[in-house]
Amino acid sequence: MVNLTLIPSAAAKGAVCLDGTVPGYHIHRGSGSGANNWLIQLEGGGWCNTIRSCVYRKTSRRGSSNYMEKILPFTGILSDKPDENPDFYSWNRVKLRYCDGASFTGDGQDEAAKLYFRGQRIWQAGMEELMSLGMRNAGQVLLSGCSAGGLASIVHCDEFRELFPGTTKVKCLSDAGLFLDAYDPIYESFLTIILRKKLMAEDLKHQLTLLCLLFFGPLQCFFPQNLISNIQTPTFLLNTAYDVWQLQASLAPPSADPHGNWHACKLNKSNCSASQIQFLQGFRNQMLDAIKGFSTSRQNGLFINSCFAHCQTEGQDTWYGTNSPTLENKGIAKSVGDWYFERSEVKAIDCPYPCDKTCP
Repeated sequence: MVNLTLIPSAAAKGAVCLDGTVPGYHIHRGSGSGANNWLIQLEGGGWCNTIRSCVYRKTSRRGSSNYMEKILPFTGILSDKPDENPDFYSWNRVKLRYCDGASFTGDGQDEAAKLYFRGQRIWQAGMEELMSLGMRNAGQVLLSGCSAGGLASIVHCDEFRELFPGTTKVKCLSDAGLFLDAYDPIYESFLTIILRKKLMAEDLKHQLTLLCLLFFGPLQCFFPQNLISNIQTPTFLLNTAYDVWQLQASLAPPSADPHGNWHACKLNKSNCSASQIQFLQGFRNQMLDAIKGFSTSRQNGLFINSCFAHCQTEGQDTWYGTNSPTLENKGIAKSVGDWYFERSEVKAIDCPYPCDKTCP
């Protein structure tokens, strides 16, 4: 159980949560051989995509440090136990809390609604704080994140690399952050609609790489499939080919399923019809197409399994447990560790559902 630490100095830099409170983080110090290594996990938790939804979010831990848990358990990739987290247990492990509603990006405000969209400044303030605590002297670092935090680890990966000298080993891990610009059953892109509203609400464009903007424009550049090919820093993509969040919230949202034909399927995959399974296999194929270029780089890693899940690094049952998912007889923690320490190349892609019997 690790205490919350606020960053009072962030206020003077305008690095504040949606409601204007200062951001925070949890840190558990490393020891022994890991005392000079750092693992940063960017917290996830969706987006708010309208002024109304962001105002609502101000009264939650996702928009205000007033509502954040004061103590959090560190499990999975953050665990300090070697039998739960064999490669990173002795490192300095940090969870940077998420309270800007846009994956640690954006720099604006809405005075009428008293909203502060300061994700980029929160990122910078968080990194400055950790560098002052000793991260600037790190020998090895890993930037990770799950869901909206997984997207943030992609967006900020090269920026993170620039914080360190060339002698520091720097890599990034995105868990369940590969949100696809996929079409729902009535052939609309729910996530595109969300992003269009988001771009109208605040300034996100400056966070995107110039190369991506030239090819795709700001709307498409927030989809990881258009960002990953430009990342220069070694990156590991951990994702299921049937991401539960995207299935429930974006592939078949109520707007695309007014008669509830997908309701039972979303709750339990065994209730899916043959045509619905075919639709899901098409989503899987789209994901595999999106990562083809990324996978050709020797420095990158992949673990794309066929479980119906969302986020697999935070929970002990999926990260490193007796019944954790495996590919090629190797679990997620071992795969990430082998890739990070370059013990072996990891480019594991599962066969289509329902072949995988290791899913929890």
